[in-house]
Amino acid sequence: MLEVNIDGASRGNPGLSAIGILIKDNEITLIEHYEFLGIRTNNQAEYEALKRALEICNELDKEIMILSDSELLINQRNFKYRLRNQELKIISREISNLEKNFGKIVYKHISREKNSEADRLANRALNEYIKKKSELKRLFI
Repeated sequence: MLEVNIDGASRGNPGLSAIGILIKDNEITLIEHYEFLGIRTNNQAEYEALKRALEICNELDKEIMILSDSELLINQRNFKYRLRNQELKIISREISNLEKNFGKIVYKHISREKNSEADRLANRALNEYIKKKSELKRLFI
């Protein structure tokens, strides 16, 4: 079973957002993925991280454990919390469709400290975007 750490980061709520995904098999890192999303809320970024992780894992294995420090996301995916936000409901439907491709998915809440690698990747995407944007500004000033 693959272990998949996910994190969504937002600087502002909503604000500039990105995701980080770390996929491991028996403690061996298979994939580190990060990408800039644009303007999102923190919860939207967390959901987008899960969606992207499922898209990536679909090509790798049919049994995965999703590890996230987002209590809201994990409890909503485990049906402990109701999903009320309309924008999250749209992403949630896409996630539900992706989940059908897997034999087993376990959702587990972990501490922020245990999710530091996925957090590092999400922040890397944000920092790279901000750096590129400031470099472009310098070119046109």
